[in-house]
Amino acid sequence: MPKVLIADNLSPLAVEVFEQRGIEAVVRTGLKPEDLVAAAAGYDGIAVRSASKITAEVLEAGSKGALRIVGRAGIGVDNIDVPAATRLGVVVMNTPGGNSVTTAEHAISLMLALCRQIPAADLSTQAGKWEKSRFMGVELTGKTLGVVGCGNIGAIVADRALGLRMKVVVYDPFLSQDRADDLGVEKLELDELLARADIVTLHVPLTDQTRGILDKAALAKCRKGVRIVNCARGGLVVEADLKEALESGQVAGAALDVFEQEPARENPLFGTPNLVCTPHLGASTAEAQEKVAVQVAEQMADYLVSGAVSNAVNMPSMTAEDAKRLGPYMTLAEQLGSFAGQLTRSGLKGVRIEYEGQVAELNTRPLTQIALVGLLRPMLDQVNMVNAQELARQRDIDVAQTKHERDCDYQTLMRVTVITERQERSVAGTLFGGTKPRLVNVKGIELEAQLGAHMLYTTNHDRPGAIADLSRTLADAGINVATFNLGRDDRGGEAIALIELDEPLPPPVLERVRALPQIKQAELLSF
Repeated sequence: MPKVLIADNLSPLAVEVFEQRGIEAVVRTGLKPEDLVAAAAGYDGIAVRSASKITAEVLEAGSKGALRIVGRAGIGVDNIDVPAATRLGVVVMNTPGGNSVTTAEHAISLMLALCRQIPAADLSTQAGKWEKSRFMGVELTGKTLGVVGCGNIGAIVADRALGLRMKVVVYDPFLSQDRADDLGVEKLELDELLARADIVTLHVPLTDQTRGILDKAALAKCRKGVRIVNCARGGLVVEADLKEALESGQVAGAALDVFEQEPARENPLFGTPNLVCTPHLGASTAEAQEKVAVQVAEQMADYLVSGAVSNAVNMPSMTAEDAKRLGPYMTLAEQLGSFAGQLTRSGLKGVRIEYEGQVAELNTRPLTQIALVGLLRPMLDQVNMVNAQELARQRDIDVAQTKHERDCDYQTLMRVTVITERQERSVAGTLFGGTKPRLVNVKGIELEAQLGAHMLYTTNHDRPGAIADLSRTLADAGINVATFNLGRDDRGGEAIALIELDEPLPPPVLERVRALPQIKQAELLSF
């Protein structure tokens, strides 16, 4: 009989689910780290929330015994060493969507508390002061709410705000215009949203693209007296910059449920006027906790009983035989999707993935999934092979897969074409020697490039001196070039360069590259 350790406080319904499926569930909460390491080998699965840390030591001890799966009742897996789990063959599952309504409602609650100064008024009243004239609030009706990130939670917040008769504008590069129309919101670029919104609420994951999305420069672009709400992730708001903006009056108030360092027992923002704080309560309702507890128990039971996999963050949905055969193709597919995703700057309407040559004869469904993961990951850090299709469907992103039997210039060829509101862009690749991924075509321009950790992508007018200026700028900044790959559509037309660098390009150097007279576009890409 499979055996599962419930290491954090979960709803008793989780135990019922396990027992109904013939799985023994043992509840041992509050274990010390060393006790969790000692216990891990005795269980097939461990179910946690956010309190228990499933470290590499826990996973290594468990993998020496029966441990096969770790289930997280919630979205974030920051408390689980996912790379170590992957290396040791332990499946990690989460429960995306289970906390969406609860988190959205908390954001609305904080917005109301902030606008009506409820926490400060409560303290004052219970102190017997009756300072009625001190707590002048503002109405939400008619105000403009700027929603940054319109996925599951952001869409629910937008819907609730519309019910409060607010105007809702959103920024989300992956939100199609049709989806925005269905939600009844107006799509804007980030700078325009900041300039128009009376209240800005954040609902994006913490990624390299979103870290510090509200910094000093962004807050300066907001209308004076804006209010900020963050129930998403600490690190999206630069706390020192927010404190300065609160003290200057540029920001009239802020409500935070998340912080850069948690638990936030000390924080430079604490004590700042017009600040409302809660201790990461976004998912803390009885309904949400029951929902995610039942969901994680059902998922873990499915895997332990029948081998079915759902919402795994580190395991593709394919057989072991497929995984071995498709390995190099998987790397190529993810690189092509990531290349297209990192260059996408407008609403994504569709993606077309084409297979030619030998790859067309294989099981391409996992390849399509991993290409989607690469495409969506720049804005959705929780995307994985299991949920990529669903996330695309929620955003009205049409996904098409096509196999061609026609001959091509390479033994195998994969092409990812992204359709946005502004343009259609394609990128194609192949395998050299059957194992080495190479980029061979970008926007119809042929070139051959191996993608590395730090890549500089540029487009320019095909004129004498353009490459010399670019090379000189990198050299003057002490940037060493590993590979330099060029292509053009026609003489005197558009040219592109893909340059692999030995180290990340500092932002000031990137700006100097963008300022070169013949450079049309310059972007940093990472793989």
